[in-house]
Amino acid sequence: MKTLTTAALTALIAAPALAHDGMHLHPHADDSSWLPLIASSIAIGLIALIAWGRK
Repeated sequence: MKTLTTAALTALIAAPALAHDGMHLHPHADDSSWLPLIASSIAIGLIALIAWGRK
């Protein structure tokens, strides 16, 4: 019961930090700055799969 209470209180304390407004330097999941990272990760993964399959 103590663990459940601690987890619930921690979630209540941390929740307001997730809802912030204004300018900030870290990107969110819906930000377009993630697109080059995602595209390059997919390309590297496909190249690795092709190279692995040719062995």
